[in-house]
Amino acid sequence: MESLLSDKWEVKSKHSSEELLQRWRTLCGVVKNPKRRFRFTANLSKRYEAAAMRKTNQEKLRIAVLVSKAALHFIQGVQPSDYTVPKNVQKAGFQICADELGSIVEGHDVNKLKFHGGVSGIADKIGTSINNGLPTDDEALNRRQELYGINKFTEAEAKGFLVFVWEALQDMTLMILGVCAFVSLIVGIATEGWPKGAHDGLGIVASILLVVFVTAGSDYRQSLQFKDLDKEKKKISIQVTRNGYRQKMSIYELLPGDIVHLSIGDQVPADGLFLSGFSVLIDESSLTGESEPVMVGAENPFLLSGTKVQDGSCKMLVTTVGMRTQWGKLMATLSEGGDDETPLQVKLNGVATIIGKIGLFFAVVTFAVLVQKMIGQKWREGTTLSWSGDDALHLLEYFAIAVTIVVVAVPEGLPLAVTLSLAFAMKKMMNDKALVRHLAACETMGSATTICSDKTGTLTTNHMTVVKSCICMNVKELSKPGDASALRSEIPDSVVKILLQSIFNNTGGEVVVNKDGKCEILGTPTDTAILEFGLSLGGNFQEERQASKLVKVEPFNSTKKRMGVVLELPEGRLLAHTKGASEIVLAACEKVVNSSGEIVPLDEPSINHLTATIDQFASEALRTLCLAYMELESGFSENDAIPASGYTCLAIIGIKDPVRPGVKESVALCRSAGVTVRMVTGDNINTAKAIARECGILTDDGIAIEGPVFREKSMKELLELIPKIQVMARSSPLDKHTLVKHLRTTFNEVVAVTGDGTNDAPALHEADIGLAMGIAGTEVAKESADIIILDDNFSTIVTVAKWGRSVYVNIQKFVQFQLTVNIVALVVNFTSACMTGSAPLTAVQLLWVNMIMDTLGALALATEPPNDELMKRTPVGRKGNFISAVMWRNILGQSLYQFLVIWFLQAYGKTFFRLHGSSDSDLVLNTLIFNSFVFCQLFNEVNSREMEKVNVLEGILDNSVFVGVLGTTVFFQIIIVEYLGTFANTTPLTFVQWFFSLFIGFLGMPIAVYLKGIPVE
Repeated sequence: MESLLSDKWEVKSKHSSEELLQRWRTLCGVVKNPKRRFRFTANLSKRYEAAAMRKTNQEKLRIAVLVSKAALHFIQGVQPSDYTVPKNVQKAGFQICADELGSIVEGHDVNKLKFHGGVSGIADKIGTSINNGLPTDDEALNRRQELYGINKFTEAEAKGFLVFVWEALQDMTLMILGVCAFVSLIVGIATEGWPKGAHDGLGIVASILLVVFVTAGSDYRQSLQFKDLDKEKKKISIQVTRNGYRQKMSIYELLPGDIVHLSIGDQVPADGLFLSGFSVLIDESSLTGESEPVMVGAENPFLLSGTKVQDGSCKMLVTTVGMRTQWGKLMATLSEGGDDETPLQVKLNGVATIIGKIGLFFAVVTFAVLVQKMIGQKWREGTTLSWSGDDALHLLEYFAIAVTIVVVAVPEGLPLAVTLSLAFAMKKMMNDKALVRHLAACETMGSATTICSDKTGTLTTNHMTVVKSCICMNVKELSKPGDASALRSEIPDSVVKILLQSIFNNTGGEVVVNKDGKCEILGTPTDTAILEFGLSLGGNFQEERQASKLVKVEPFNSTKKRMGVVLELPEGRLLAHTKGASEIVLAACEKVVNSSGEIVPLDEPSINHLTATIDQFASEALRTLCLAYMELESGFSENDAIPASGYTCLAIIGIKDPVRPGVKESVALCRSAGVTVRMVTGDNINTAKAIARECGILTDDGIAIEGPVFREKSMKELLELIPKIQVMARSSPLDKHTLVKHLRTTFNEVVAVTGDGTNDAPALHEADIGLAMGIAGTEVAKESADIIILDDNFSTIVTVAKWGRSVYVNIQKFVQFQLTVNIVALVVNFTSACMTGSAPLTAVQLLWVNMIMDTLGALALATEPPNDELMKRTPVGRKGNFISAVMWRNILGQSLYQFLVIWFLQAYGKTFFRLHGSSDSDLVLNTLIFNSFVFCQLFNEVNSREMEKVNVLEGILDNSVFVGVLGTTVFFQIIIVEYLGTFANTTPLTFVQWFFSLFIGFLGMPIAVYLKGIPVE
C-alpha cells in the first residue's frame, strides 16, 4: 500500500512548506466529507493572511523608524499638534487615551513621546508609579480595564455540538443516501401505502441520523480536548511589580501602567516603553519578519508586543494591550491558521484516497452488474418496456447499495483516527506533566532513536546549594548550617567586602520582600544558590546594591559562559566583576587573593592548586563557578566592552545539584527500548562525567568530549566519533545544533532534544522533537519546542516516548481493523452482486457496519493506554513502514477467513439451517450473514489489540472505552436484529442461530493465534 503512495503524500514532521501542504490536498480525489477530513489540518488561507500582515507590519515599522529618526533632527523646531484628553478619560482619572498611547509606541513617535513628557510623563498620565507599579485596588483596576482594554486577542468562538452535526451531514454519500431514502419513501408509500411502504426509506433515514449523531458526538468530544490543551499552551507568566511588590502574573492580567521585568528569553507581553536596563537586544522577527535584532534603550524606548528579548534585561512600562497591539491582531489571524497536519495524517489520507478510488470502481461495477441482472431477467420475461413501482424501488435499492459500498470502502476514519488518538494521548500526557504544542511531535516521539538531554534541571533536581568553597586558597565544606558564619570569621574583612560586592551585584537574581514581609530570592537556581550563600555570610542585598552604581551589565551568555558587571564606587573608582565557568574565568585571571587576604600574582603552583580544586569539586559532581574582579581606569564608558582578561581570582565555589530520583531507571528503560541517551551540557567535563555515570548514561565504551574539542574535528573524524559520544561538556549552542544536525542527516536518527535557554532555540528547531523545560525554560525556548516538559524531569521525557509509541501502535491497530472490514465488505457485496444478482448486506446494515469500524472502532482502538511492553521494542526510526508485513498478514488472513464464512453461508446456509421451504428463508439467511459479519468484526476488534502477542485480553478491563464500545455494539446489534427488522431488513433469529453467529465471530480468535505464528520478514 505504501509503495503506491508517491512522494507527494509525504510531509515533514515539522516546518513543512506551504507548497508541500497544498500538494497532498489537491491529490485527495475521493473525499466524502471535506469539512470533516480537513478539519484538523492547517488553514493555509489564514496563514497567507498572517504572512501579508507581517509584511505590512514590517513596512509600517520601517517607515516609523525613519520618521522618528527624522523627527530627532527637527524636534526642537517642531511644535507638536495639541492633544485634547477625551472627557471619559478625564472622568476616569487619566490624562491620555488608549489610541494616543498606541500611536506613540506602534508609530515609534518620538515627537509625541516628548510632548507628553517622556516615559515619566506617560507614567504620570496613566496613573502609575515607575518604582511601585499599579496600586492593587480592584475598583481602580476595573476602571483601567474598561478604558484601556484587556491583554487578550480575539479568538474564534468554540463550535457547539449542532455545528458538528451540521458538518457530519455534509458527507456527500450520506446526502445521496438521504435523497435515495426520500425517493424510496415516496415510491414505497405510492406503491405499498403507509406504513409498509415507508419502512425501507425510514430505515435509511434512521441509520443516517445515528451515524451523524455518533460522529458529531465523537468530533465534539475531540474539539473539547483540543480546547483544553490550547488553554494550557497559552499559560505564560511574567514578573511584574504591583503595589511595590514583585510578583509572578499571567500576561493576560496585564494592564497599561504595569511595570514588567524582562530578561533574556522573555516574550514582550504587551506594547510598552523602556524604563531602565542594560544591553537590551530585541528580536522583532515574529512580528515583522526582520531578522536583525534591534537595540532598545533610553534613545529608542519602544517595545512591541510579541517580540523576544535576545539579550540583556530591563524594566518596561506597559502602554497598550490586547487587540490594540499589532501582535494581538496578528495572533487573532494566526490562531485560525491551525496546526500543520502530521505525516501519518497525510499518509493515511493517501491510503484513504487509494482505497476510495478502488471502492468507487467496485461500487460502479456492482451497480452495473445488479442493473444488468435485473434487465436480463426482464428481457427473459419479455417485460423490458414495462416498469413498475417495485422495479423502481429495486433500482433505487441497487443504487443505495452502490453508494453504501462507497461509504464503507472510503476509510474516511483513517486520518481522523490519527487525530482522535493524538487528542487522547495529548490529554493524558498533560496529566503526566507534558504539554504537546504540535500534534506531529506526539507521533514522531514514538519513533525517536536518540535523546540529547541537558544535565541541569532535567537529569538533576535544579535545587542548588553551595556546599564547598575555595576562598583565599583555602577549601572549606559548607554543607552544615553554621559553616558559612564560621567561614566568614576566617576570611579577612577586605575579602568579605569585595566578595559580597561581587555576589550581590554580579547576578541576574534579586532578593525582594514579598507581601508577607519575608525575604524571597528570585532568579535562576544558580543565582539563587549564590545569593543564599551571600546572605549566609551576613550580606545585605539592598545595602550592597545601594552602595555602588551599576555602569554596565553583560548578562550570562552560554557562548561566553560567564557574566560581568562594572560598578562605580562612591569614591569614583571603577570595578569590573565577572563570574562563570571556573576554567574559563580562571584563564582570564592574572592575580589571586592569597591566604592572608593579599593580592598576589597567579604563579604556576597557585594555578595548579586552583585547577586541582576545580577538578576535585567536579569529580564530586559539583557545578563549579569562579568569581573574579579587577580595577578599571577612570575613562571606562558604558559603550566599552567589559575586559576579557586581567582579573584577580576571588573565589571558586562548588554547587550541589542532586540527580533526580528515577533518572537512572528511566535511562535504563530507554536503553532497553533501543533509544540512546546523550548528555549535552555547558558544565565542566568532570562534573558532567560524574553525573552521567550516576545516571547510567556514560558507559565503559562511551566517549565524553568537550565542545571546543568537538568543534575542531574533521568530517571524517566526526563520522567515527559521533556514534560513540555519550557526554558533551562545555558545549555551546552551536555544538548542540551541529551534533543534532549530524545525527539527523548523516546517521538518519530521529532525534529528541531538550533545551531551556534562548540559545537552545536553533537546536530545538533543528531536532525532530524539541523538548523545552516548563519551569527553567525561557519563552523563546518554549516557542521553538514541540513539547513542553512541565516538571523539567527526564522521566517525563521517557513517558512522552512511551505515549508516542502508543499513538503509533494504536493507529496501526485501527488501520489493521478497518482495512479488514473494507476488504471483506467490498469483496462480499461485489461477488454476491455478480453471482446472485443481490447484495446480502443492505444499505442500512452497511451504514451500521461503517459506524462500528469507523467512529466506534477508532474510539476503541485509538484510545488504548500505553503498556510497559512498548518500551521493550526497538524504535521504528525514520524509514519504518507504517503498514507493516505483520499487519498485512493479519489483514489478509482474517479477510480470507471472513470471506470463506460468508461464502459458505451464502452457498450452503439454507441447507445447513434447514431453511428450504420457508417463506422468509432469504431474509433469515441474510440476517444470519449480517449478524455473523458483525460478530466477526467485534472479535477482530479484540484481536487487533495486539498485532503479534497471542494474549489479546491482557489489560482489556483497564480500558473502559474499549469495553464500553464493545458492550454498546453488542446491545445495538441485538436491538437491530430482534426489534428493528422492518427498518434494517432483518428478522429475529433463534437461539441456535445466535450461537452460530457468536461462534463464527469467536473462531476468528484461534485463527488470529495461528496467523501470529506465521513468521514474516
